[in-house]
Amino acid sequence: MADVIALSVTGMHCGGCAAGVEKALRRAPGVTAVTVGLAQGRAEVTAQPGSVTAEQLIALVEEAGFEAALAS
Repeated sequence: MADVIALSVTGMHCGGCAAGVEKALRRAPGVTAVTVGLAQGRAEVTAQPGSVTAEQLIALVEEAGFEAALAS
């Protein structure tokens, strides 16, 4: 079964921003799917079990110029 990690993302203002977040998250090892909701300020990442941590994903989003945290 795949790991699903949900993140709250702030700083996205347009479709280009959401695409940038998606592109950054897809670079993570083991990621099989990424869904970014601009209006919700949320990203959901599906990855192979144990391949990536929430902290790694948050770092990738921050490197892309946005803020992220584990969604509650």
